Amino acid sequence: MNLDITNDITFRKLGIFMTFMEKGNIARAAETLNLSGVSVHRALHTLEENVRCPLFVHKGRNLLPLPAAWTLMEYCQEVMQLMERGLDEARKTAGVGQGRLRVGTLYSLTLETVPRLIMGMKLRRPDLEMDLTMGSNEALLHMLEEGTLDAILISISGSELDHNNFEMLPLFHDDIFLAAPASATLKSDDFADLRDYRTQKFVSLAEGFATYAGFQEAFHIAGFEPEIVTRVNDIFSMLSLVQAGVGFSLMPGRMKKVYESSLQLLRLAEPYQMQQLIAIVFARNREHDPNLLALAAEGRMYARSLGDSA
Repeated sequence: MNLDITNDITFRKLGIFMTFMEKGNIARAAETLNLSGVSVHRALHTLEENVRCPLFVHKGRNLLPLPAAWTLMEYCQEVMQLMERGLDEARKTAGVGQGRLRVGTLYSLTLETVPRLIMGMKLRRPDLEMDLTMGSNEALLHMLEEGTLDAILISISGSELDHNNFEMLPLFHDDIFLAAPASATLKSDDFADLRDYRTQKFVSLAEGFATYAGFQEAFHIAGFEPEIVTRVNDIFSMLSLVQAGVGFSLMPGRMKKVYESSLQLLRLAEPYQMQQLIAIVFARNREHDPNLLALAAEGRMYARSLGDSA
């Protein structure tokens, strides 16, 4: 289809034109639009030039619409209504601003962080449904990039994130601990030197999980390859195996409240100490999505509450 419409006929100018037609004069239109009278007059003048036919006539100091202007007004109303529907449908297809938010999270964040955020979101947006997907750092990032998730809660420490395409809202830093069975004999009551546990068996998360990366780094610093008896795909299974005496492991501090009575937990000694930075991540081109704005606001409140209690 060959459309003979110049680039100078914009939705902004059509909007100004429609307001002028509704209000009847430039002064009232300018007040409604919070523009100067000169800006309104310029928009109407250039619109008339690009429509290529007379739309207005001057009568004294007033600008009066001609029949051609009323004809254009009818079609403008149809165009605006159609465009509003088109934008709504486009957002619906993209999953933006609808009644559902698809959130991905690490398993370990379902103990406290995610429930707190969900409760806050329910107060902010009572009609919003939140679909929750749990997985590894790597899997969740992939799903966000594909657009099958709207936002994710992951560790961004060491993650290769495109800062041009993703917004990141930090929530908190988390320390890593040595987790041992309750029956195990530990070398210290204060800090864990991993070299003291060279002969122990270990349980690990699978590759792609945030804690797995820290696990590898810590033992690299310790200078030996640990004997890993099994790798699992969620942190709860991993710690259940530690409870059962299958082996030792490394775990983030956010799990401490649940397991401190059934496991021995030691903070890592200084050479191996590391932190995970937990953050909400979402696409930068979705930053104006009202659901994501609400999630970001709730995330900031959560981060502030942790700072206040520290």
